[in-house]
Amino acid sequence: MKEKSGKYSWTATVGEKGQIVIPKQAREVFDIKPGDTLLLLGDEKRGIAIPPKQQMIKFFKHIYGGEPK
Repeated sequence: MKEKSGKYSWTATVGEKGQIVIPKQAREVFDIKPGDTLLLLGDEKRGIAIPPKQQMIKFFKHIYGGEPK
C-alpha cells in the first residue's frame, strides 16, 4: 500500500526457518536484488527496522569516509 507521503506498509510471513519474503513492491521501491545483504536494526521496545540500501551507504560514508567494499 502506498500513501501520498511516500510511506508504505506491507506484511510478511515468517516461515518455519525464521525466513521472511520481502514483498515484490517493497523490493522494487528499495531496489533490493537477490544476493543483497540487508542490515536489520532491533530495539526490544520499538521493534525491527530494515533501512534501505541507500541509507546504509550514506551511513558507511559518514562513519568510514567512503563506500563499503
